[in-house]
Amino acid sequence: MPEAPITHKVSIYTTDTCAYCKMAKDFFVKNNVVYEEINVSRNPVKAQEMINISHQMGVPVIEIDSKIIIGFDKLKVKQLLGIN
Repeated sequence: MPEAPITHKVSIYTTDTCAYCKMAKDFFVKNNVVYEEINVSRNPVKAQEMINISHQMGVPVIEIDSKIIIGFDKLKVKQLLGIN
């Protein structure tokens, strides 16, 4: 029986060519984390939103329950999601 999805509000700001974005999304899928992907290369309004919340222009920017992680910091992501 598959595990229930982890219930946190998770968003990831990405681009089409970002390897670390793909790693983060693969991690979320492997751990049954429901997330919203926001592709900033296709949406300048969302790109500005990402810059406003993170003060960064690089991706990925991950938001978990209103906490911001710059880049794919796997340990920090696991900590915020309560994954061992």
